[in-house]
Amino acid sequence: MYDFLSLRVKCPNCGESLMDDEHLVDNESSIKLSIEIAGKKGNIRLSSIYGSYNHVSEIEIHDNEVARFSCPGCEKEIISDVECMTCGANMVSFYLDMGGKVSICSRAGCKNHLVEFGDLNIALKKLYQEYGFRERAFPSIITEPSKKVKKPDKKDEFKEIIETGTFLQTYCPHCHRSLIEDEMIKLNIINERNEEGIIMLSPYLNVFTSKSTIFLPELETAKDLKCPYCSESLKLEDKYCDWCMSPIAMIKVSARTKFIDFYLCTKKGCKWHGLSNEDLYDIKMEDSLEW
Repeated sequence: MYDFLSLRVKCPNCGESLMDDEHLVDNESSIKLSIEIAGKKGNIRLSSIYGSYNHVSEIEIHDNEVARFSCPGCEKEIISDVECMTCGANMVSFYLDMGGKVSICSRAGCKNHLVEFGDLNIALKKLYQEYGFRERAFPSIITEPSKKVKKPDKKDEFKEIIETGTFLQTYCPHCHRSLIEDEMIKLNIINERNEEGIIMLSPYLNVFTSKSTIFLPELETAKDLKCPYCSESLKLEDKYCDWCMSPIAMIKVSARTKFIDFYLCTKKGCKWHGLSNEDLYDIKMEDSLEW
């Protein structure tokens, strides 16, 4: 139920929002906090996606270190008397805008977290209003300042248009098995530190939400993306992102008329995606910045 749910939180001391809408993590507004760990102080921005452990920190953080978090506004420490059921460190709790609270463990590397609603009926109503039932609302498309959206061309009248928000039925180009699991695109990922895990991508066109079982810093390029079934690499050796020149990966997507090659950038945070030159004659993606 909480897959790709973006939580907005506020300080339990002063009640001010902790959201940073200018600095994104997992392509969503981040949660900005002051952090002190092992004698070092700085700011940290946590992913607001429930279940994601990605973050951007000004200081280096090592596993098993216990952190102290403070509100960057009122500067008061955010503390809790509740101990983590997994490792025994203190849990850190924030208020949810929709009511209730979300708690995370203060020990780096511990993945224990939980959401508690003060009034479950009100919370569920807000969830359904914002995300729908079995469908999620699509955020507005964020366009690149340097890119200009082209005006519709007469030749596009005969193209099949894949509209923003379309659920993309996705397949491995090697074994042809569906990559959709629990209404998400599931891929194996390897980061630059050779850590292996799973990354879940939104299957909706022009919705760029993702979460991973391993840490992939913003703007870092994945070392490889693989099919979770045949383990073949999806990364292309001779093609690169048109925006940031990072390597790209290819998956197969089912359009109404045929299967098409769908390219996505391997750099975290880059929103470029594209089709092959051959498919561009027949298919156009709505709100695409390329066509």
